[in-house]
Amino acid sequence: MRRLAGAFRQLRRYPSAVAGLTIVSGLLVLNIITVIAIPYPRALELWRGGEPWEMHPAYARPSWVNAFRRVNLPRTRIVSSRDAEVRSETLPSGRRMVIPLAFDYTDGAFPSEINLFLNARFETREPFLQLTWHTPDGRTVPLGGRTAARTDRVSISQDRALAGRLGLEPHEGLLARPGAPDDPEVLPGRYELRVEALLFEAEADLEATLVIYGQVHGWAGTDHQRRDLGVALLWGGPVAMAFGLLAAVGTTLTTLFIGAAGVWFGGWIDALIQRVTEVNMILPALPIMIMIGTLYSQSIWVMLAVIVVLGIFSAGIKMYRAMLLPIREAPYIEAARAYGAGNLRIILRYMIPRILPVLIPGFVSLIPSFVFLEASLAVLGLGDPVLPTWGKILHDAQSQSALYHGHYYWVVQPAALLMLTGLGFAMLGFALDRVFNPRLRDL
Repeated sequence: MRRLAGAFRQLRRYPSAVAGLTIVSGLLVLNIITVIAIPYPRALELWRGGEPWEMHPAYARPSWVNAFRRVNLPRTRIVSSRDAEVRSETLPSGRRMVIPLAFDYTDGAFPSEINLFLNARFETREPFLQLTWHTPDGRTVPLGGRTAARTDRVSISQDRALAGRLGLEPHEGLLARPGAPDDPEVLPGRYELRVEALLFEAEADLEATLVIYGQVHGWAGTDHQRRDLGVALLWGGPVAMAFGLLAAVGTTLTTLFIGAAGVWFGGWIDALIQRVTEVNMILPALPIMIMIGTLYSQSIWVMLAVIVVLGIFSAGIKMYRAMLLPIREAPYIEAARAYGAGNLRIILRYMIPRILPVLIPGFVSLIPSFVFLEASLAVLGLGDPVLPTWGKILHDAQSQSALYHGHYYWVVQPAALLMLTGLGFAMLGFALDRVFNPRLRDL
Protein backbone atom coordinates (compact mmCIF):
# COMPACT_ATOMS: atom_id res chain seq x y z
CA MET A 1 0.00 0.00 0.00
CA ARG A 2 2.89 2.35 0.74
CA ARG A 3 4.26 1.66 -2.73
CA LEU A 4 0.91 2.50 -4.29
CA ALA A 5 0.59 5.71 -2.25
CA GLY A 6 4.12 6.77 -3.21
CA ALA A 7 3.46 5.99 -6.86
CA PHE A 8 0.35 8.14 -6.97
CA ARG A 9 2.27 11.00 -5.33
CA GLN A 10 4.78 10.76 -8.17
CA LEU A 11 2.02 11.32 -10.72
CA ARG A 12 2.18 15.05 -9.99
CA ARG A 13 5.56 15.13 -11.72
CA TYR A 14 4.01 14.21 -15.06
CA PRO A 15 1.84 16.84 -16.82
CA SER A 16 0.21 14.12 -18.91
CA ALA A 17 -0.90 12.35 -15.74
CA VAL A 18 -2.39 15.55 -14.31
CA ALA A 19 -4.19 16.23 -17.59
CA GLY A 20 -5.45 12.66 -17.86
CA LEU A 21 -6.59 12.60 -14.25
CA THR A 22 -8.38 15.93 -14.75
CA ILE A 23 -10.23 14.61 -17.81
CA VAL A 24 -11.22 11.35 -16.12
CA SER A 25 -12.29 13.14 -12.93
CA GLY A 26 -14.34 15.63 -14.91
CA LEU A 27 -16.10 12.83 -16.77
CA LEU A 28 -16.81 10.99 -13.52
CA VAL A 29 -18.29 14.11 -11.90
CA LEU A 30 -20.42 14.76 -14.99
CA ASN A 31 -21.63 11.15 -14.95
CA ILE A 32 -22.64 11.38 -11.30
CA ILE A 33 -24.52 14.63 -11.90
CA THR A 34 -26.25 13.09 -14.92
CA VAL A 35 -27.44 10.03 -12.99
CA ILE A 36 -28.82 12.25 -10.23
CA ALA A 37 -30.41 14.88 -12.49
CA ILE A 38 -31.84 12.44 -15.07
CA PRO A 39 -32.71 9.12 -13.38
CA TYR A 40 -32.39 5.97 -15.44
CA PRO A 41 -36.17 5.42 -16.02
CA ARG A 42 -36.57 9.05 -17.07
CA ALA A 43 -33.63 8.79 -19.48
CA LEU A 44 -35.16 5.70 -21.13
CA GLU A 45 -38.52 7.43 -21.40
CA LEU A 46 -36.98 10.47 -23.04
CA TRP A 47 -34.84 8.45 -25.44
CA ARG A 48 -37.81 6.46 -26.74
CA GLY A 49 -39.03 9.67 -28.35
CA GLY A 50 -42.63 10.11 -29.40
CA GLU A 51 -44.97 12.53 -27.63
CA PRO A 52 -42.37 14.21 -25.34
CA TRP A 53 -40.51 15.44 -28.43
CA GLU A 54 -43.47 16.69 -30.48
CA MET A 55 -42.56 20.28 -29.71
CA HIS A 56 -38.94 19.83 -30.79
CA PRO A 57 -37.71 20.42 -34.34
CA ALA A 58 -36.18 17.57 -36.31
CA TYR A 59 -32.54 17.78 -37.44
CA ALA A 60 -32.01 20.96 -35.40
CA ARG A 61 -28.47 22.15 -34.84
CA PRO A 62 -27.09 23.01 -31.39
CA SER A 63 -27.79 26.55 -30.22
CA TRP A 64 -24.08 27.34 -29.94
CA VAL A 65 -23.70 27.39 -33.74
CA ASN A 66 -25.25 30.87 -33.68
CA ALA A 67 -22.05 32.16 -32.08
CA PHE A 68 -20.27 31.48 -35.40
CA ARG A 69 -22.94 32.81 -37.77
CA ARG A 70 -23.70 36.31 -39.05
CA VAL A 71 -27.43 35.56 -39.16
CA ASN A 72 -28.78 33.69 -36.17
CA LEU A 73 -30.84 30.59 -36.83
CA PRO A 74 -34.29 30.72 -35.21
CA ARG A 75 -35.30 28.92 -32.05
CA THR A 76 -38.63 27.16 -31.60
CA ARG A 77 -41.62 29.31 -30.67
CA ILE A 78 -44.70 27.84 -28.98
CA VAL A 79 -47.94 29.83 -28.83
CA SER A 80 -50.81 28.37 -26.81
CA SER A 81 -54.47 29.33 -26.70
CA ARG A 82 -54.14 29.36 -22.91
CA ASP A 83 -52.11 32.55 -23.25
CA ALA A 84 -54.26 34.10 -25.98
CA GLU A 85 -57.31 36.36 -25.72
CA VAL A 86 -59.93 33.87 -26.86
CA ARG A 87 -63.29 35.31 -27.92
CA SER A 88 -66.37 33.18 -27.51
CA GLU A 89 -69.92 33.75 -28.78
CA THR A 90 -72.92 31.63 -27.83
CA LEU A 91 -75.07 30.45 -30.74
CA PRO A 92 -78.45 28.67 -30.77
CA SER A 93 -76.77 25.50 -32.05
CA GLY A 94 -73.59 25.70 -30.01
CA ARG A 95 -70.73 28.15 -29.68
CA ARG A 96 -68.33 30.10 -31.88
CA MET A 97 -64.72 30.61 -30.77
CA VAL A 98 -61.99 32.82 -32.22
CA ILE A 99 -58.47 31.92 -31.07
CA PRO A 100 -55.75 34.41 -32.14
CA LEU A 101 -52.31 32.75 -31.93
CA ALA A 102 -49.95 35.70 -32.38
CA PHE A 103 -46.16 35.85 -32.19
CA ASP A 104 -43.29 38.16 -33.10
CA TYR A 105 -40.76 36.91 -35.63
CA THR A 106 -37.52 38.87 -36.01
CA ASP A 107 -34.99 36.18 -36.99
CA GLY A 108 -33.14 36.42 -40.27
CA ALA A 109 -33.76 32.78 -41.26
CA PHE A 110 -36.97 30.86 -41.86
CA PRO A 111 -38.28 28.22 -39.44
CA SER A 112 -37.91 24.55 -40.30
CA GLU A 113 -41.59 23.62 -39.91
CA ILE A 114 -44.98 24.88 -38.68
CA ASN A 115 -47.55 22.66 -36.95
CA LEU A 116 -50.84 23.32 -35.20
CA PHE A 117 -51.83 20.96 -32.38
CA LEU A 118 -55.51 20.71 -31.44
CA ASN A 119 -57.20 19.27 -28.38
CA ALA A 120 -60.98 19.20 -28.71
CA ARG A 121 -63.54 18.15 -26.13
CA PHE A 122 -66.97 17.14 -27.42
CA GLU A 123 -69.54 14.35 -27.13
CA THR A 124 -70.67 13.39 -30.62
CA ARG A 125 -70.04 16.03 -33.29
CA GLU A 126 -66.56 17.27 -34.16
CA PRO A 127 -65.93 21.04 -34.21
CA PHE A 128 -65.39 22.73 -37.57
CA LEU A 129 -62.37 25.02 -37.95
CA GLN A 130 -61.47 27.81 -40.36
CA LEU A 131 -57.79 28.81 -40.36
CA THR A 132 -56.35 32.09 -41.64
CA TRP A 133 -52.80 33.46 -41.55
CA HIS A 134 -52.22 37.18 -41.00
CA THR A 135 -48.90 38.83 -41.88
CA PRO A 136 -47.35 42.08 -40.56
CA ASP A 137 -48.02 43.91 -43.85
CA GLY A 138 -51.77 43.25 -43.65
CA ARG A 139 -52.10 40.26 -45.98
CA THR A 140 -54.47 37.42 -45.11
CA VAL A 141 -53.71 33.91 -46.33
CA PRO A 142 -56.58 31.40 -46.02
CA LEU A 143 -55.42 27.98 -44.85
CA GLY A 144 -58.71 26.19 -45.40
CA GLY A 145 -61.29 24.55 -43.21
CA ARG A 146 -61.40 21.19 -41.48
CA THR A 147 -62.92 19.28 -38.61
CA ALA A 148 -60.95 18.67 -35.43
CA ALA A 149 -60.60 15.29 -33.76
CA ARG A 150 -60.12 15.02 -30.03
CA THR A 151 -56.36 15.04 -30.50
CA ASP A 152 -55.23 16.32 -33.86
CA ARG A 153 -52.24 17.83 -35.61
CA VAL A 154 -52.38 20.14 -38.62
CA SER A 155 -49.10 19.93 -40.55
CA ILE A 156 -49.14 23.33 -42.22
CA SER A 157 -45.66 22.80 -43.67
CA GLN A 158 -46.84 19.68 -45.53
CA ASP A 159 -49.81 21.34 -47.22
CA ARG A 160 -48.94 20.89 -50.92
CA ALA A 161 -51.88 22.98 -52.14
CA LEU A 162 -50.73 25.88 -49.96
CA ALA A 163 -47.16 25.48 -51.24
CA GLY A 164 -48.45 25.69 -54.80
CA ARG A 165 -50.33 28.92 -54.05
CA LEU A 166 -47.37 30.52 -52.27
CA GLY A 167 -44.70 29.31 -54.69
CA LEU A 168 -42.58 28.32 -51.69
CA GLU A 169 -42.64 25.80 -48.90
CA PRO A 170 -45.39 26.93 -46.48
CA HIS A 171 -43.01 27.57 -43.57
CA GLU A 172 -41.10 29.96 -45.87
CA GLY A 173 -43.89 31.46 -47.95
CA LEU A 174 -46.01 32.41 -44.94
CA LEU A 175 -43.14 34.46 -43.46
CA ALA A 176 -41.52 35.77 -46.65
CA ARG A 177 -41.65 39.21 -48.19
CA PRO A 178 -44.02 39.26 -51.16
CA GLY A 179 -42.68 39.32 -54.71
CA ALA A 180 -39.33 37.49 -54.37
CA PRO A 181 -39.93 33.73 -54.74
CA ASP A 182 -36.45 33.07 -56.17
CA ASP A 183 -34.60 34.71 -53.28
CA PRO A 184 -37.04 34.80 -50.34
CA GLU A 185 -36.34 36.99 -47.34
CA VAL A 186 -37.98 36.96 -43.94
CA LEU A 187 -40.53 39.71 -43.34
CA PRO A 188 -40.03 40.61 -39.67
CA GLY A 189 -42.99 41.60 -37.55
CA ARG A 190 -46.02 40.22 -35.76
CA TYR A 191 -47.81 37.25 -37.27
CA GLU A 192 -51.09 35.67 -36.29
CA LEU A 193 -52.75 32.35 -36.98
CA ARG A 194 -56.45 32.86 -36.40
CA VAL A 195 -58.48 29.77 -35.56
CA GLU A 196 -62.23 30.26 -35.94
CA ALA A 197 -64.06 27.26 -34.48
CA LEU A 198 -67.70 26.35 -34.63
CA LEU A 199 -68.64 24.11 -31.71
CA PHE A 200 -71.93 22.25 -32.05
CA GLU A 201 -72.33 21.45 -28.34
CA ALA A 202 -72.69 23.86 -25.43
CA GLU A 203 -70.12 22.02 -23.30
CA ALA A 204 -67.62 21.51 -26.11
CA ASP A 205 -64.24 23.23 -25.93
CA LEU A 206 -61.11 23.62 -27.99
CA GLU A 207 -57.44 24.23 -27.19
CA ALA A 208 -54.87 25.07 -29.86
CA THR A 209 -51.08 25.23 -29.79
CA LEU A 210 -49.07 26.69 -32.65
CA VAL A 211 -45.45 25.51 -32.91
CA ILE A 212 -43.02 27.39 -35.17
CA TYR A 213 -40.07 25.01 -35.18
CA GLY A 214 -36.62 26.56 -35.18
CA GLN A 215 -33.40 25.41 -36.78
CA VAL A 216 -31.49 25.20 -33.47
CA HIS A 217 -32.41 23.48 -30.24
CA GLY A 218 -30.67 23.02 -26.91
CA TRP A 219 -26.93 22.62 -26.50
CA ALA A 220 -26.68 19.37 -28.51
CA GLY A 221 -29.32 19.56 -31.24
CA THR A 222 -31.90 16.95 -32.22
CA ASP A 223 -32.06 13.87 -34.43
CA HIS A 224 -34.52 12.58 -37.03
CA GLN A 225 -37.00 11.55 -34.32
CA ARG A 226 -36.91 15.00 -32.69
CA ARG A 227 -35.06 13.54 -29.69
CA ASP A 228 -32.75 15.86 -27.79
CA LEU A 229 -29.25 14.50 -28.37
CA GLY A 230 -28.19 15.99 -25.04
CA VAL A 231 -29.92 13.10 -23.25
CA ALA A 232 -27.87 10.49 -25.10
CA LEU A 233 -24.64 12.49 -24.87
CA LEU A 234 -25.03 12.87 -21.10
CA TRP A 235 -26.24 9.32 -20.38
CA GLY A 236 -23.76 7.83 -22.83
CA GLY A 237 -21.04 8.68 -20.30
CA PRO A 238 -22.34 6.59 -17.37
CA VAL A 239 -23.20 3.70 -19.70
CA ALA A 240 -19.79 3.73 -21.37
CA MET A 241 -17.91 4.13 -18.10
CA ALA A 242 -19.88 1.37 -16.37
CA PHE A 243 -19.43 -0.97 -19.33
CA GLY A 244 -15.70 -0.32 -19.60
CA LEU A 245 -15.07 -0.52 -15.85
CA LEU A 246 -17.10 -3.70 -15.31
CA ALA A 247 -15.54 -5.40 -18.33
CA ALA A 248 -12.01 -4.40 -17.27
CA VAL A 249 -12.54 -5.48 -13.65
CA GLY A 250 -14.22 -8.74 -14.66
CA THR A 251 -11.62 -9.81 -17.17
CA THR A 252 -8.58 -8.63 -15.18
CA LEU A 253 -9.52 -10.18 -11.83
CA THR A 254 -10.68 -13.52 -13.23
CA THR A 255 -7.67 -13.80 -15.54
CA LEU A 256 -5.28 -12.88 -12.74
CA PHE A 257 -6.78 -15.41 -10.32
CA ILE A 258 -6.82 -18.23 -12.88
CA GLY A 259 -3.24 -17.46 -13.89
CA ALA A 260 -2.09 -17.42 -10.26
CA ALA A 261 -3.92 -20.70 -9.53
CA GLY A 262 -2.24 -22.35 -12.51
CA VAL A 263 1.20 -21.20 -11.37
CA TRP A 264 0.66 -22.32 -7.78
CA PHE A 265 -0.81 -25.75 -8.43
CA GLY A 266 1.22 -26.45 -11.58
CA GLY A 267 1.04 -29.86 -13.22
CA TRP A 268 -2.01 -30.77 -15.28
CA ILE A 269 -3.98 -27.77 -13.96
CA ASP A 270 -1.42 -25.34 -15.33
CA ALA A 271 -1.16 -27.28 -18.61
CA LEU A 272 -4.96 -27.30 -19.03
CA ILE A 273 -5.18 -23.54 -18.39
CA GLN A 274 -2.46 -22.87 -20.96
CA ARG A 275 -4.09 -25.06 -23.65
CA VAL A 276 -7.50 -23.46 -23.10
CA THR A 277 -5.86 -20.03 -23.28
CA GLU A 278 -4.16 -20.87 -26.57
CA VAL A 279 -7.45 -22.03 -28.08
CA ASN A 280 -9.27 -18.93 -26.81
CA MET A 281 -6.57 -16.64 -28.24
CA ILE A 282 -7.38 -17.71 -31.80
CA LEU A 283 -11.14 -17.22 -31.41
CA PRO A 284 -12.36 -14.03 -33.19
CA ALA A 285 -14.09 -12.08 -30.41
CA LEU A 286 -15.79 -9.43 -32.56
CA PRO A 287 -17.42 -11.90 -35.02
CA ILE A 288 -18.64 -13.97 -32.06
CA MET A 289 -20.28 -10.92 -30.49
CA ILE A 290 -21.78 -9.92 -33.84
CA MET A 291 -23.25 -13.41 -34.16
CA ILE A 292 -24.69 -13.30 -30.63
CA GLY A 293 -26.12 -9.82 -31.19
CA THR A 294 -27.71 -10.91 -34.46
CA LEU A 295 -29.09 -14.30 -33.40
CA TYR A 296 -29.68 -13.98 -29.65
CA SER A 297 -29.74 -10.58 -27.92
CA GLN A 298 -28.38 -7.07 -28.29
CA SER A 299 -28.66 -6.29 -24.58
CA ILE A 300 -25.61 -4.48 -23.30
CA TRP A 301 -25.48 -6.81 -20.30
CA VAL A 302 -25.42 -9.90 -22.53
CA MET A 303 -22.57 -8.37 -24.49
CA LEU A 304 -20.76 -7.56 -21.24
CA ALA A 305 -21.08 -11.18 -20.08
CA VAL A 306 -19.74 -12.45 -23.42
CA ILE A 307 -16.76 -10.09 -23.22
CA VAL A 308 -15.92 -11.23 -19.69
CA VAL A 309 -16.23 -14.92 -20.64
CA LEU A 310 -14.05 -14.49 -23.73
CA GLY A 311 -11.58 -12.40 -21.73
CA ILE A 312 -11.11 -14.90 -18.89
CA PHE A 313 -8.66 -17.08 -20.83
CA SER A 314 -6.99 -14.25 -22.71
CA ALA A 315 -3.33 -13.72 -23.52
CA GLY A 316 -2.96 -11.93 -20.18
CA ILE A 317 -2.81 -15.32 -18.43
CA LYS A 318 0.56 -16.02 -20.05
CA MET A 319 1.91 -12.63 -18.97
CA TYR A 320 0.68 -13.16 -15.41
CA ARG A 321 2.19 -16.65 -15.39
CA ALA A 322 5.61 -15.30 -16.37
CA MET A 323 5.43 -12.71 -13.59
CA LEU A 324 4.20 -15.15 -10.93
CA LEU A 325 6.61 -18.04 -11.56
CA PRO A 326 9.56 -16.34 -9.78
CA ILE A 327 7.26 -15.27 -6.93
CA ARG A 328 6.20 -18.88 -6.30
CA GLU A 329 9.82 -19.74 -5.47
CA ALA A 330 10.34 -16.73 -3.19
CA PRO A 331 11.44 -17.43 0.43
CA TYR A 332 8.41 -15.72 1.99
CA ILE A 333 6.15 -18.14 0.09
CA GLU A 334 8.05 -21.04 1.67
CA ALA A 335 7.70 -19.37 5.06
CA ALA A 336 3.95 -19.01 4.53
CA ARG A 337 3.66 -22.70 3.70
CA ALA A 338 5.73 -23.57 6.76
CA TYR A 339 3.37 -21.84 9.20
CA GLY A 340 0.39 -23.58 7.57
CA ALA A 341 -1.10 -21.04 5.16
CA GLY A 342 -3.64 -22.62 2.81
CA ASN A 343 -3.52 -22.54 -0.98
CA LEU A 344 -6.19 -19.87 -1.33
CA ARG A 345 -4.51 -17.63 1.24
CA ILE A 346 -1.14 -17.92 -0.46
CA ILE A 347 -2.64 -17.07 -3.86
CA LEU A 348 -4.75 -14.12 -2.67
CA ARG A 349 -2.55 -12.79 0.13
CA TYR A 350 1.02 -13.39 -0.99
CA MET A 351 1.17 -13.90 -4.75
CA ILE A 352 -1.39 -11.64 -6.42
CA PRO A 353 -0.66 -8.47 -4.37
CA ARG A 354 2.99 -8.62 -5.48
CA ILE A 355 2.12 -7.91 -9.12
CA LEU A 356 -0.89 -5.62 -8.64
CA PRO A 357 1.12 -2.37 -8.89
CA VAL A 358 2.50 -3.47 -12.24
CA LEU A 359 -0.99 -4.32 -13.53
CA ILE A 360 -2.61 -0.98 -12.63
CA PRO A 361 -1.38 0.89 -15.76
CA GLY A 362 -2.65 -1.89 -18.02
CA PHE A 363 -5.97 -1.97 -16.19
CA VAL A 364 -6.46 1.78 -16.63
CA SER A 365 -5.61 1.54 -20.33
CA LEU A 366 -7.99 -1.39 -20.74
CA ILE A 367 -11.11 0.60 -19.78
CA PRO A 368 -11.29 2.78 -22.96
CA SER A 369 -10.72 -0.27 -25.17
CA PHE A 370 -13.97 -1.76 -23.87
CA VAL A 371 -15.69 1.63 -24.22
CA PHE A 372 -14.67 1.70 -27.90
CA LEU A 373 -15.76 -1.92 -28.30
CA GLU A 374 -19.27 -1.14 -27.06
CA ALA A 375 -19.42 1.90 -29.36
CA SER A 376 -18.21 -0.21 -32.30
CA LEU A 377 -20.97 -2.76 -31.74
CA ALA A 378 -23.55 0.04 -31.55
CA VAL A 379 -22.26 1.63 -34.77
CA LEU A 380 -22.66 -1.75 -36.48
CA GLY A 381 -26.29 -1.80 -35.36
CA LEU A 382 -25.72 -4.34 -32.56
CA GLY A 383 -25.93 -1.96 -29.62
CA ASP A 384 -28.59 -2.06 -26.97
CA PRO A 385 -31.76 -0.72 -28.63
CA VAL A 386 -33.03 0.75 -25.35
CA LEU A 387 -30.03 2.53 -23.84
CA PRO A 388 -28.94 5.99 -25.05
CA THR A 389 -25.24 5.58 -25.88
CA TRP A 390 -22.62 7.42 -27.91
CA GLY A 391 -22.38 4.52 -30.34
CA LYS A 392 -26.15 4.56 -30.87
CA ILE A 393 -25.98 8.24 -31.80
CA LEU A 394 -23.29 7.48 -34.38
CA HIS A 395 -25.32 4.57 -35.75
CA ASP A 396 -28.41 6.76 -36.18
CA ALA A 397 -26.29 9.47 -37.79
CA GLN A 398 -24.85 6.97 -40.26
CA SER A 399 -28.23 5.46 -41.10
CA GLN A 400 -29.67 8.94 -41.75
CA SER A 401 -26.63 10.09 -43.82
CA ALA A 402 -25.98 12.91 -41.38
CA LEU A 403 -22.67 13.99 -42.90
CA TYR A 404 -24.09 13.98 -46.43
CA HIS A 405 -26.90 16.30 -45.35
CA GLY A 406 -24.58 18.60 -43.40
CA HIS A 407 -25.58 17.55 -39.88
CA TYR A 408 -21.98 17.46 -38.64
CA TYR A 409 -22.94 18.06 -35.01
CA TRP A 410 -24.65 14.66 -34.99
CA VAL A 411 -21.31 12.91 -35.58
CA VAL A 412 -18.77 15.31 -34.08
CA GLN A 413 -20.23 15.49 -30.55
CA PRO A 414 -20.31 11.76 -29.66
CA ALA A 415 -17.04 11.18 -31.50
CA ALA A 416 -15.40 13.98 -29.49
CA LEU A 417 -16.63 12.48 -26.20
CA LEU A 418 -15.30 9.05 -27.20
CA MET A 419 -11.92 10.52 -28.11
CA LEU A 420 -11.83 12.58 -24.91
CA THR A 421 -12.53 9.48 -22.82
CA GLY A 422 -9.85 7.48 -24.60
CA LEU A 423 -7.36 10.36 -24.32
CA GLY A 424 -7.93 10.80 -20.59
CA PHE A 425 -7.45 7.14 -19.71
CA ALA A 426 -4.54 6.75 -22.14
CA MET A 427 -2.62 9.71 -20.71
CA LEU A 428 -3.24 8.48 -17.17
CA GLY A 429 -2.28 4.90 -18.07
CA PHE A 430 0.97 5.92 -19.79
CA ALA A 431 1.97 8.05 -16.82
CA LEU A 432 1.22 5.19 -14.40
CA ASP A 433 3.31 2.92 -16.57
CA ARG A 434 6.29 5.25 -16.16
CA VAL A 435 5.77 5.43 -12.41
CA PHE A 436 5.55 1.66 -11.87
CA ASN A 437 8.14 0.76 -14.52
CA PRO A 438 11.35 2.73 -13.86
CA ARG A 439 12.83 1.69 -17.21
CA LEU A 440 10.33 3.93 -19.02
CA ARG A 441 11.01 7.10 -17.02
CA ASP A 442 13.82 8.27 -19.25
CA LEU A 443 11.94 7.61 -22.53
